[in-house]
Amino acid sequence: MNWKKIIQREMTKDYFIALQNDLDKAYAGGLIYPSQDNIFRAFELCDYTDVKLVIIGQDPYHGEGQANGLAFSVYPNTKLPPSLRNIYKELESDLGIVKESGELEGWASQGVLLLNKILTVQAGEPASHKDLGWDQFTNAIISALNEHPSPIIYILWGKFAQGLKPLIGEQHMIIESAHPSPLAAYRGFFGSKPFSLVNEYLVKLDRSPIDWSK
Repeated sequence: MNWKKIIQREMTKDYFIALQNDLDKAYAGGLIYPSQDNIFRAFELCDYTDVKLVIIGQDPYHGEGQANGLAFSVYPNTKLPPSLRNIYKELESDLGIVKESGELEGWASQGVLLLNKILTVQAGEPASHKDLGWDQFTNAIISALNEHPSPIIYILWGKFAQGLKPLIGEQHMIIESAHPSPLAAYRGFFGSKPFSLVNEYLVKLDRSPIDWSK
């Protein structure tokens, strides 16, 4: 199984045809993030067979020059959004790693699928594309991962991501806590040590740990 076949299968379905029509109109008539060529970037950088870990985000950043197709990630030399800044604070507390660039391509290339539940957004309007049909698409992605030959680890930050738990097969592992946003980070995200936990699980699964410094 590979992402190309999985995504092409979804694209033939009625919901996705309607979604594509809405997206074509949205991109033609306004400013939408990420750019069209980056909508599926998470899948391009992390092959299906290589997936070790899935980190679920809600929808892309809605500010100029931020969203790059990977959940929580921004382009190099871009100011870190508050949630990503808190993720880096926890990374430093957990493993002593200091990251400055907000580009998470280095994580994706090691088998981390940085998946937003909603893959597009209108500039300046968070969750503006939540009713286009993306949830049906990303639910299908999670279902496809239940056929993966190896157990996968999921990081579910916040209630939105945790709502996907019923879709995740019992063979997989789940790490969950509060969301890293400033409104929730002190309610259980800080001190949760997700990065060391992921690597402990991967070692137990005889899979190589993530180098979180990349």
